[in-house]
Amino acid sequence: MQKWGIIYCPNSSRFRPQKRWEKIKKVLEENHLEYDYVQSENAASVYRLVGMMVNNGYHTIIIVGGDSALNDAVNCIMDVPREKRDQIRLGVIPNGKINDFAGFWGYKENDIEQTVKWLKQQRVRKIDLGCIRYTNRKQEKCHRYFLNCLNIGLVASVMNLRRKTRGYLGSTLLSFIPSSLMMIFQRLEYKMKIDINDEEIKRKMMAVCIGNATGYGFTPNAVPYNGMLDVSVIYHPQVTQILEGFYLLYSGKILNHRDVHPYRTREVVVEKAHKASIGIDGRLMNAPEGPFKVTVEPEVINFLIPQ
Repeated sequence: MQKWGIIYCPNSSRFRPQKRWEKIKKVLEENHLEYDYVQSENAASVYRLVGMMVNNGYHTIIIVGGDSALNDAVNCIMDVPREKRDQIRLGVIPNGKINDFAGFWGYKENDIEQTVKWLKQQRVRKIDLGCIRYTNRKQEKCHRYFLNCLNIGLVASVMNLRRKTRGYLGSTLLSFIPSSLMMIFQRLEYKMKIDINDEEIKRKMMAVCIGNATGYGFTPNAVPYNGMLDVSVIYHPQVTQILEGFYLLYSGKILNHRDVHPYRTREVVVEKAHKASIGIDGRLMNAPEGPFKVTVEPEVINFLIPQ
């Protein structure tokens, strides 16, 4: 088996993060795996390190990190010519503040042994990516890929708060509680105009979630291998309906809420999202200038999945 290239992204919310790497290293050695390892210095370094590994001929690249690190990895791989990209297999050992994409496949943060055994089997599935194409403040044409989802409006702000509270509280569930309460005390709505499947929606909305995968519970039926995007458009519910929404979100039934309107499509055009935050795979991005388009790129990444 060819050597793996492993990028370790320390989780700043962990006590003694290096001890986590020692546990992972032990499991890798017990499975007799050959690998080269580098540690990311900061969030901005993952893209550069993945590029370094691609250029040095590694065909299996494992990210020990969360959704944001995976996002940086796929954006680097997508900048590689197709013939070279097709030789790369991307895997994950969950270690981030948010690990929803790893969780979609059944990888668990606290079960390193099982994760490594699955990765060792080298079972590959070609997966889709979402892509936002936009113009930045310098009037440059830009794009960014995502594995899980793109959020517009209040949910983007909540996910950003969830990342911060996860650092303090150390629990995904506990971090969701104060993040979600924000939806009650910060009752925001945004003037939006979006086009989905030839339907124009022009009104005030609380949030829009465009999911390539489960979208942190807001697009629970989305899967990253059907060539489609799931979209949840969330209007502004009353306080009592927000409380009902919490229950439905955590039970995986958010689409049953009366103020959540689901769609399935290959393209979303956002003509207007006035002052709304935009989050991509759980991390806020600089807001585009003017309209932007979100599409799906089918079967473009080789991802290592469980048996």
